[in-house]
Amino acid sequence: MNRSFVAVAVTICALIWGTTWFAITLQLGSVEPIVSVVWRFGLAAAVLFGFCAVSRRPLRLTRSQHLAAIGQGAFVFAISYAFVYAAEAQVASAVVAVIFAALAFVNLVLFRVLGGQKASSAAWCGAALGVVGVGVLSFGQLSGAGAGAGAGLDPGLGVIFAITAVLASALGNWFAWKGQQAGAPVLTATAWAMAYGTAMLAIYGVLTGVTWRIELTPAYVLSLLYLSLFGSVIAFGLYFSIARQRGYALASYISALTPPIAMLVSVFFEGARFGWSALIGLGLVLVGQVLLIRAPKA
Repeated sequence: MNRSFVAVAVTICALIWGTTWFAITLQLGSVEPIVSVVWRFGLAAAVLFGFCAVSRRPLRLTRSQHLAAIGQGAFVFAISYAFVYAAEAQVASAVVAVIFAALAFVNLVLFRVLGGQKASSAAWCGAALGVVGVGVLSFGQLSGAGAGAGAGLDPGLGVIFAITAVLASALGNWFAWKGQQAGAPVLTATAWAMAYGTAMLAIYGVLTGVTWRIELTPAYVLSLLYLSLFGSVIAFGLYFSIARQRGYALASYISALTPPIAMLVSVFFEGARFGWSALIGLGLVLVGQVLLIRAPKA
């Protein structure tokens, strides 16, 4: 991928994921979060398998590729998103988006510790700028999240859930990289990972006695379709393609670009207002993005 294509792909992912944080809130309610995640990734996996079949991409994986897909599915599509939905039930969705801005930095640390991969100073600076920039951008919202929590909500628990989701996503990226090293095609591996993650959550749901239902309201059905097709099939397909070509640090930096978009959505749909600190933070995020795009693969 050349830099122009990467920039376009990153922008598309950021726009999609920047709006999925709000879309997830439309899934919360009478349908249990685990069930909503199963519907989301079950549908996404079916669509991806269908696309691979129609486009005559290989559907089979080797044993090592399947093992990597199992790890990817467990941590990215099962554990991480189960905790994301649980976090958004306790704290504002934009706060979860802010916490996910640390993913690029966590990826750099994880790949350094587990794989001995050395990233350039530009990559480290870019990832760090993303964390600092989003922190500055979102300080007012973060500080007001706890005070504005409704009765029965636990913002502290929500933050812990979100941090757990970030760590799980980073581990899932590691397994995705292992699948890449084993030669697994990106879309096929992603489809299998989604299928494995869905199966794991479904088994967990059966064992814990969740109620399997779907809410046939326009808000729930449309948000489910958006999260499955755009937030999962398209966005994750682009994300893991970027990661393979330009490194997981750059790909995961998309999580630092989504909070500004999530906040813009809040302005239009929730009447939120942001001051000069938001512009300063956004500037830092964009500078970090430029550094990561220009840095060697990391």
